[in-house]
Amino acid sequence: MKCYTTTVMWSTTPKGQPATTQAEADRCDGSHRGSERVTVTAMGDETWRDRGLHARVVNALGQEIVDGSYQTGDILNLDRLSERFAVSRSVLREALRVLQSLGMVEPRQRVGTQVLARRAWDLFSPQIIQWRGQGDYFAQMREMLELRLGIEPVAARLSARLMTAEEREAVARAAAAMVQADRAHDGRRYLEADVEFHTLILQGAGNAVMGHFASTVAALLRTREQEKRFTITDYTPASAHRHNDLAEAIVAGDEDAAYASAYATLEATLTEFVQESADATSSA
Repeated sequence: MKCYTTTVMWSTTPKGQPATTQAEADRCDGSHRGSERVTVTAMGDETWRDRGLHARVVNALGQEIVDGSYQTGDILNLDRLSERFAVSRSVLREALRVLQSLGMVEPRQRVGTQVLARRAWDLFSPQIIQWRGQGDYFAQMREMLELRLGIEPVAARLSARLMTAEEREAVARAAAAMVQADRAHDGRRYLEADVEFHTLILQGAGNAVMGHFASTVAALLRTREQEKRFTITDYTPASAHRHNDLAEAIVAGDEDAAYASAYATLEATLTEFVQESADATSSA
């Protein structure tokens, strides 16, 4: 999975549980917000200490901005943040540069580092997708699925036209793995096969922009690891078979069928998440 050169990527721990650290979030006006849990996720077996202090600060502040602990226009108090995270000003500045590269904060002369509105954020960034997946899960899924409806069916059409025999076989294997994982109720295997499936199609379309979008889709799909529900649901068997139909169309080189299957697959997934979002809201 690709990542931006100016950012630091992570995923959940091997057991799927995020590592956490206790932190106290204070706004620049000095108001006391009390103690709260700040989610800090690790990459593989590494801890945030292994990844470095600045990554810990990036993850904590980025998540808090996404969650609304810091509002648009808030000024980050560097003295308080340096004390809170027990890091030097240089480490803090490095972390803020990462957040600035993501469009989340901006230094203002004689004012300080200010939190920007969501419209300025790089919402395609795998990091921001990961943060939004922690609390803005259904809204992000809906937004991204609506976007994917305009991109991935075209990528499927192009892949059916351009893929090599080896690439087509890889797509078919990924689809078959999804069907097998569903039957075995293996959520982790299903998710990884799903990521591979969509990555292969986007990267096999012969379009550099679509290929780059694969990392965004992969990050989005992996936010499902954070769902309260299990990855395998009542919707999964039909979804797995739709993916298999799409793979068959690509293997056969049937461009129209590939487009139609990709659209149907994403549209059904969008309907699923809209319904689950409504259910979650009504039960809250």
